[in-house]
Amino acid sequence: MDVVVAHDRAGLQEARTALGGAGRLALVPTMGALHEGHRSLIRLARERADHVAVSIFVNPLQFSPNEDFSRYPRTFDADLEVCAAEGVGIVFAPSDEVMYRPDRQVSVSAGEMGAIVEGAFRPGHFDGVLTVVLKLFNLVRPDVAVFGQKDAQQLALIRRMVLDLDVPVEIVAGPTVREPDGLALSSRNRYLSAEDRVVALALSRALREGARHRAPADIRRAAREVLDAAAPALALDYLVLADPATFAEVGDDHVGEAVLAVAARVGSTRLIDNMVLTLT
Repeated sequence: MDVVVAHDRAGLQEARTALGGAGRLALVPTMGALHEGHRSLIRLARERADHVAVSIFVNPLQFSPNEDFSRYPRTFDADLEVCAAEGVGIVFAPSDEVMYRPDRQVSVSAGEMGAIVEGAFRPGHFDGVLTVVLKLFNLVRPDVAVFGQKDAQQLALIRRMVLDLDVPVEIVAGPTVREPDGLALSSRNRYLSAEDRVVALALSRALREGARHRAPADIRRAAREVLDAAAPALALDYLVLADPATFAEVGDDHVGEAVLAVAARVGSTRLIDNMVLTLT
């Protein structure tokens, strides 16, 4: 089946209607610059539904003025080739004007959970993420939506939004896909120089070192030692061991699942990574 590309609401509705009423529809929201990590999410979506839609939209609401919105990679033709190869039925690629009316006033608030950890370094970021995700859910009307575990706090907030606002969409998480050297796949990896890339490997190495332990204090200490050794070439924003549902820092007596999450700048590029651990 050929990919149907829709750029506005009417085109999306036509594409959605053409699928017929039978079968489940899965949505994979993306900002384009598709890589193997996105391919893995599309494949997971195909396992969970009869039809797959991919949205490609670089969302201005989730970028602050000093972030990389203008230089974020836009590779639409290559992205379409990926979608075609992976059996995607609909690609929704709206403009800013289609997604956001000029007199827009209402948006989604991520609340207290959106102001901690990643949100503390990117104020308003998660409000922008939740606003665009809810709009995509309303426009595409999927039965299931697939997101990557790499953006763990985003995933937790989307699950919370779906719960709190009674959004009838099943949220599925796909595992983080990594390069052979351990670096988590990201569209921003293309910004890294050869030297920066070597430094960036400290993020995944820190997670692996932390995962060798089971006590929260030992996990934090082991991971922090790796990151400190990479300074000053690696500028750490945060290292947290958090509850996967709330992203509140867990205590030293925590038992069960926790997310070891890290964010740092390497050169001009900001990277995030995480690993889900089970503490006993």
